[in-house]
Amino acid sequence: MTVDAAAMPASAPAQPEAETTVSRENLTVIYLLIVSAFVVILNETIMAVALPHLMDDLGASASAAQWLTTAFLLTMAVVIPITGFLIQRINTRPIFILAMSLFSLGTAIAAVAPGLPVLVFARVVQAVGTAIMMPLLMTTVMTLVPPAARGKMMGNISIVISVAPALGPTLSGLILNYLSWRFLFIIVLPIALGGLALGYARLRNVTTTRYAPLDILSVILSIFAFAGLVYGLSSFGEAGPALVIGGTAIPDWVVLAFGLVTMGVFVMRQIALQAADKPLLDFRTFASRDFTVSVGMFVVMMMAMFGTIILLPIYMQNVRALTTLQTGLLLLPGGLLMGLLGPYVGRLYDKVGPRPLVVPGAIAVSAVLWAMTRLGPETPVPFILAGHLVFSLGLAFLFTPLFTSSLGAVKPQLYSHASAILGSTQQVAGAAGVALFIAVMSLQTASRTAAGASPVEALAGGIQVAFTIGAVISLFAIATAFFVRKPADQSGGMAHGH
Repeated sequence: MTVDAAAMPASAPAQPEAETTVSRENLTVIYLLIVSAFVVILNETIMAVALPHLMDDLGASASAAQWLTTAFLLTMAVVIPITGFLIQRINTRPIFILAMSLFSLGTAIAAVAPGLPVLVFARVVQAVGTAIMMPLLMTTVMTLVPPAARGKMMGNISIVISVAPALGPTLSGLILNYLSWRFLFIIVLPIALGGLALGYARLRNVTTTRYAPLDILSVILSIFAFAGLVYGLSSFGEAGPALVIGGTAIPDWVVLAFGLVTMGVFVMRQIALQAADKPLLDFRTFASRDFTVSVGMFVVMMMAMFGTIILLPIYMQNVRALTTLQTGLLLLPGGLLMGLLGPYVGRLYDKVGPRPLVVPGAIAVSAVLWAMTRLGPETPVPFILAGHLVFSLGLAFLFTPLFTSSLGAVKPQLYSHASAILGSTQQVAGAAGVALFIAVMSLQTASRTAAGASPVEALAGGIQVAFTIGAVISLFAIATAFFVRKPADQSGGMAHGH
């Protein structure tokens, strides 16, 4: 149950302005972090359509060039779990300067890279800076923004989360249409350096650091666990090159199984360390029912979103024969719609709570996934555009409430851990979604080709089955949506039972 100000009993006085507003100094800090996060997340998806150009220019094979994406994802998956520790130990200003310096350095190296190995190294350096930025932004917002105003601020952050990844392929397509791939980095570099300079001049420390011991074994386990999961899942989805050690190719399922076993050991290690308040990732966040429910729904939505993001361009380019630029422009309105709606959804969250938003949002996403099971070689382009717009509308109604209710449900001392868990979940769920959709599509396409279907018909059939799997998974999100609720401290002081 959630209540707004109008429904509060007379004994609960209206919240004073100090509890619903953020000071100008704190807003400066938050918006500087938001802009910087936008730049680094835009960079995450900017390489998607550039790989063919890079392969031609650098004389690289497809499996070698794929490391530009795989190395970035793996670095993100490895670094994000450690950010909970970093944010506790290092204050806002130095950790921001560290993150943006690494990102800018990686971007500069990439712009002048003489070959693929140096370019992969540059992407790894970029990814370390990117991995720190989002948990830093989330933790800072939860620290500085009063509970009653968090929805609106998280709505602004959802612009970063939704528009930046959507703009990446479109911007990349436009740049590559006229310029060399190096301009993907040359254009981003001055923006990153500007953000770094502004942060150096204007950013102040807003969090309180505390001693947090670093358990080296936990760090090692987290590296193998998250890297194994993300790499194994990506390889299953044909998004990663084969892992070769000492001339021997390691099967994908072995890498994935190793990641799962190591993750089990990592989780047990963290639970054991919690008694002494020394975990790298504190799983006491899951003691909150609201956090657990929100994260569960977030996993399903991330699988659906990343799976769809990877399948739609394949469908549009290989089945409907659209160009890379046409594909990017077709997907752009959905990303912009998500961004434009973010602040409005945030304000609605502050008034009505999450459930009236996430239930229709989950239904909209599911409905579009079911509609996409009908995509074929003759499907009109306006139908695809309309479907993607409704899909984006549904996601807009989901992400802001899920972020706000999940983080608001944990104790303040666990904000950095909750932010790191959400970031890690996003990487693993995204990789799982891509793996699932691509694996189903590939198996079905091969089966239909063997049965005598034309390549285009076989691929269209494979994509339909993949979307059917996604549509079935989305039904779990609808069921979960009814259990998402507003944390007690965001509900005008009215406590919920646990």
